Amino acid sequence: MASEINLVAEYREDTGKGSSRRLRHAGKVPAIIYGGGREPRALTFDHNELLKATESEAFMSSVLQIKVGENMRRTIIKDIQVHPAKRQIMHIDLQRVVEDEVIRMTVPLHYLNEEIAPGVKAGGSVSKTVIEVEVVCLPRYLPEYIEVDLAGMELDDMLHMSDIKLPEGVQITALTHEPPTDEAICSVHVMRVAEESETVEEEEGDEDAAPKKAGDAKDEEGSDD
Repeated sequence: MASEINLVAEYREDTGKGSSRRLRHAGKVPAIIYGGGREPRALTFDHNELLKATESEAFMSSVLQIKVGENMRRTIIKDIQVHPAKRQIMHIDLQRVVEDEVIRMTVPLHYLNEEIAPGVKAGGSVSKTVIEVEVVCLPRYLPEYIEVDLAGMELDDMLHMSDIKLPEGVQITALTHEPPTDEAICSVHVMRVAEESETVEEEEGDEDAAPKKAGDAKDEEGSDD
């Protein structure tokens, strides 16, 4: 189950671009909280505290405990906007968590035992094409991350989403579709780019050092006279 991260927020009454710009200049982050059968409410967070919280990998896949005044609200992140050039959070959207309502979240994949995989020991490399998956579950089952064990992978083996061992109560969204989207997530193969490059270089070198024609050899012999 994912850890719970505690944050402090304040309600705000002013909205709009001008208000949000003033908040950012004052070191605040405008936010909105919605869902749970209640009206949306505008909030603000301290930028530095929020930025510090985002440094944890678990931040995006955790239930956030938001303290607003005397009240505590359990939420999840639905969207976070960051400045394209600065280390600055521009806005954050939060969804209230209701214990008996399914939530949809993206969680990271942690690949384990890559170094002991038989295919790696045989000279192969692991190619990871998926590093996170979207899951659906009740809030109490939300995992901080999902582990993928590579210990048994041989050369040319490939794992798909359906090969992931999921925690209790968790489903991968793509596999709930009809038909399921069973995407490949990683494979083990031998890298051949370097070998092909060396072959090309050798062939080019052979052309440069092509043997001289018989006539050329005779000319050289004649030049010794």
